[in-house]
Amino acid sequence: MKTFPELVQTLRETRNLPDPELKALLEHQGPDEVLFQAADETRREIYGDEVYIRGLIEFTNYCRNNCYYCGIRRDNKNAERYRLSQEEILDCCEEGYALGFRTFVLQGGEDPYYTDARICAIVTEIRRRFPDCAITLSIGEKTRESYQAFFDAGANRYLLRHETANDPHYRSLHPDGMQLSNRKRCLYDLKEIGYQVGSGFMVGSPGQTTECIIQDLRFLQDLQPDMIGIGPYITHPDTPFAACPSGSVDLTLRLVAVLRLMFPYALLPATTALGTLHPLGRELGLKAGANVVMPNLSPVSVRKLYELYENKICTGEEAAQCRGCLERRVDSAGYQIVTAIGNVKRESAGERG
Repeated sequence: MKTFPELVQTLRETRNLPDPELKALLEHQGPDEVLFQAADETRREIYGDEVYIRGLIEFTNYCRNNCYYCGIRRDNKNAERYRLSQEEILDCCEEGYALGFRTFVLQGGEDPYYTDARICAIVTEIRRRFPDCAITLSIGEKTRESYQAFFDAGANRYLLRHETANDPHYRSLHPDGMQLSNRKRCLYDLKEIGYQVGSGFMVGSPGQTTECIIQDLRFLQDLQPDMIGIGPYITHPDTPFAACPSGSVDLTLRLVAVLRLMFPYALLPATTALGTLHPLGRELGLKAGANVVMPNLSPVSVRKLYELYENKICTGEEAAQCRGCLERRVDSAGYQIVTAIGNVKRESAGERG
């Protein structure tokens, strides 16, 4: 078996490892500096020291689904529900644009109130007012026709984590009626329509094994998404998994670096979940190869209510404070926030099998 540095070097050179070597890399007992350095060098070759910002607008915490890990699941009677109006969403965009944001991410539960017509109306107006911005949707599983309608209205990116590519594991995290095959169908539909697509998975979700993670990596190799979002699973007290431990920051950081080496071109966020479990989590994520951060543009009055997991950070700051704070944090880690739209740079990385 290769040594840890040899595994890292092979992964960097070939963007792939056989399953046994991937397992050895993921289960390595020891420091990750060699891996983090390789990941950082790889991201700098393509993206330099630039970190892209995405303005996150969490516009509804209603959800028709009942996922066992999620704080806004349908049966959580303790959740205080809210919806933002179209004008409130546009106000968030106005404020964000003035602060330099050129990508808006509309994220919400699968809320039946927001019909295709309502989503299309919101997207159309954002596109009209901010023609130089990217519009990203993260609103769950829809029909291909719905995705096409949103795209035609002006949306050009879509985030939909697959959560786990292992079917038994998927069923253990979701109620009957939700299927991994449908989640995958959605992702392939989005790619075929022409979206820049983001997927990803939770690290340390209940029942996850190293073999599950390897399946996640193999699925991502097949999908070849533009964005890959991972974060540690964090327990929420009002879910069936309330007694389960949260995921590992160390393993999440290791996986960020592995993803950077496997997908050099990818847009990888340093997630809020990382910052929730570790005071320097997002900075560590950047040093491990991430190159995107997603400050919150939602009205302060609703930020605490969009509680997918417990003790979420950045719920009390105004957008300008949040932007300034994050800029200082990114700078302290050795990178710089840029206000570019931040498209994926596949051509810079070269295409490799």
